[in-house]
Amino acid sequence: MVNDNNNEPGIELRLGDFFLGMPADLLIVIGFTLLTLAFIYVPVLDQTFIRSALGLVMILFVPGYAFIAALFPGKKDIDAIERTALSFGLSIAISPLIGLGLNYTPWGIRMDPIVVCLVIFTFVCVFVANKRRHMVEKEERFYIDFAKVYRQTVSEAFGGDNTQLDKSLTIVLVISIVLCLAVLAYVVVVPKTGETFTEFYILGPDGMADNYNTTFTLGDQHLITVGVANHESQNMVYDLVVTLENGTDVTRLNSQQFTVLNNQTWEKTISVKPDQVGNNMEMEFLLYAYGNTTAPYRECHLWVNVTAPVTANVTVPM
Repeated sequence: MVNDNNNEPGIELRLGDFFLGMPADLLIVIGFTLLTLAFIYVPVLDQTFIRSALGLVMILFVPGYAFIAALFPGKKDIDAIERTALSFGLSIAISPLIGLGLNYTPWGIRMDPIVVCLVIFTFVCVFVANKRRHMVEKEERFYIDFAKVYRQTVSEAFGGDNTQLDKSLTIVLVISIVLCLAVLAYVVVVPKTGETFTEFYILGPDGMADNYNTTFTLGDQHLITVGVANHESQNMVYDLVVTLENGTDVTRLNSQQFTVLNNQTWEKTISVKPDQVGNNMEMEFLLYAYGNTTAPYRECHLWVNVTAPVTANVTVPM
């Protein structure tokens, strides 16, 4: 005899009933959040302008709406205008607070932790809102009748009771709103290009810009971390050349070419092997860009000393 309480299909049915009983506005919030995640992390979609538009709505409206839905499950708690205004206001407050909290964690304020926290916060609020709405009498629950909203909008705009002037003003208002949204999307997606530059740096053994090793032994390889941050508003191909200069004698210790995507950072530990002995010699890290290998685009310098290897004194017995 099968125990119905332990029947797996029964669990799946209850989970399905939970989603089927969820109000349409909460389902839209879940669907919109998943769609935003797709446009952020799916390689084919993450370079489109839709990603920026969805991300803007996700930051400025969705978390606040889910939070308000959890706080006010009844339709008489607050009216539609207050619900909308609070959704914007709380979203603007929630996102910085999440970033502030992440600042004190090992993950820091980066895109992935912020996205994960926003998604978790939104989903938790949605499930709490759904639970609280089902605790309220059905006729008292807040819900959005999208079909009714559409009928009222069409009636207000094109209804027979409206004068020609009212209809014209409504059409102008709708067109103005659409144009404003289009301009906003353009400003977000195509931001004004600011100053373009490249960061070029070398790091010491502690991963900091200090405590550099300036004493080398002839013939030994030494590791130095080099970093390049591209803020040129385009993908860049760089040429890195490391030289050692002793008066007029210049030798090349390392050279390589690499590509750095826009707003990305390239960091690599390279090896250098001095081939001459000397004091206070200049080790130059030269970065070339835009195909110009004549004049360095950025450069860093270290003043180093290179000593001969110590050889053991061997005493031959007489």
